[in-house]
Amino acid sequence: MTAVPPASPEPTETSGPLLQVRTPAVALGGTRESGVAVFRGIPYAEPPVGPLRFAAPRPVRGWDGVREATAYGPPPPQGGALGMAALAQDSVGDDWLTVNVWSPEPGPDARLPVMVWIQGGAYTIGMSGLPEYDGGCLARTGGVVVVTFNYRVGLEGFGQFAGAPANRGLLDQIAALEWVRDNIRAFGGDPDRVTVFGQSAGGGSVAALLAMPDAAGLFGRAIAQSVQGTFFSPELAADIAATCAAELGLRPTAAELSGVDPARLSAAGDAVGAKMTQWAARWGAIAHRTIPYAPVVDGDSLPVTPWQALADGAGRDIELVVGHTRHEQRLLTVLDGLLGQVTQEQAANTLRVFAPGEDGVRRYLDGFPGASPDELHELVQSDWLFRMPSLHLAEAQTAAGGRAHVYELTWTAPGMDGIFGACHGLDVPLVLGNLDRGQPAALIGETPSPEAEALSTRMRTAWTAFATHGDPGWPAFAPEQRLVQLFDTDPTVTAYPEETSRRIWQDHVFPVLPLMDR
Repeated sequence: MTAVPPASPEPTETSGPLLQVRTPAVALGGTRESGVAVFRGIPYAEPPVGPLRFAAPRPVRGWDGVREATAYGPPPPQGGALGMAALAQDSVGDDWLTVNVWSPEPGPDARLPVMVWIQGGAYTIGMSGLPEYDGGCLARTGGVVVVTFNYRVGLEGFGQFAGAPANRGLLDQIAALEWVRDNIRAFGGDPDRVTVFGQSAGGGSVAALLAMPDAAGLFGRAIAQSVQGTFFSPELAADIAATCAAELGLRPTAAELSGVDPARLSAAGDAVGAKMTQWAARWGAIAHRTIPYAPVVDGDSLPVTPWQALADGAGRDIELVVGHTRHEQRLLTVLDGLLGQVTQEQAANTLRVFAPGEDGVRRYLDGFPGASPDELHELVQSDWLFRMPSLHLAEAQTAAGGRAHVYELTWTAPGMDGIFGACHGLDVPLVLGNLDRGQPAALIGETPSPEAEALSTRMRTAWTAFATHGDPGWPAFAPEQRLVQLFDTDPTVTAYPEETSRRIWQDHVFPVLPLMDR
């Protein structure tokens, strides 16, 4: 936004429910909820439709008068996983690129730390309006300004098409951070104290932003939760996009696909995802995990992988918290209907696909001699997709002289009789404090226990303390000791507990995933 009138000195209550705030360019009307000022659905870029479809985000035009900011903006087109396409289908409008702000003390003099959340969803689904991403609890209890936002996912955001820039979803994230830089002071935030944090694909996005030149200077701290470790070559991403376009009888060009209804394009991506194993010889391990989208290391917007960028010193001046859960794969195994059902043959095939190096299978069998097929299936997939990418991010940061703090969530989720363990996604309700709403709340159980409440308080306190002064409350990770914070009923600091997995993967360089067979 271009700077026009200065921000008003104080937010004012308007007649009715609106609380007015003026940014450098426009006026917005929000509400107060449980003592926190809330502004929803604020455009940070022009709608990426019509001639702007598949383009990099464009600065949003301003408006006259006070714009009501009391409802979330419409989500970007969604894949069908977890019912997201059905949730999105009744949304009205094409203002997909919007931010939401929660502030305990709106007004330009507050200068509170800012935490910008990037939701996950395998780069296929994700919308900021889900109840699990409400920022009110974190803002109210942590004394921080919380920002969430929508970014393009699926083929809209990550499809590699001729005539379109790569990584449009990541470019959206940078545009949202630029909006924060230019406007957050009016909401009580300090643009010089911005922390980005995200989980799963959101954690992978945080890692990618650390490596993107255009993101430099937009944040000074980062929290990467369960970093999704998949980064594609342009050739692999283009081949997947071409296969999706072929579902519609079209060529993979922005010119041809821009006329396709977004819902149809998402459905074509879902159709390819449902049969990805057909292309396992070409697409490799991602075909066995149904991962059709990921950031593309194009040499331009994303020059190298995050691990290489940090090893080269790109994040040396950025303070980092990174970690994972103990049983990352468990939730995905349950969703696949395989919990307790993995055969010896299936486990052996999983090891062949995901274990690192020529002797990776042997090293897993030797390192976990008593492991059942279920355990091996879970271990190697947890390590490949989330745990070791997260650990290696911290190791690359410290090796280059930067600072990183590492954690592991080991608390067993009590929902559904504890079958999920400390699974992927359990950290989301604990960190944001939304223990009783949204899909992840099912992991907590119908009524959050005092134990769950206490653990959520500890994690929220650590996250907001880090955003405030750079110290989450436990020692920095170092190659000699490798101290990490375990979050459980009784939190402890200990040497990294997944040492066997660490040794198996210690020489592995997370690669740009290639197109294997042309």
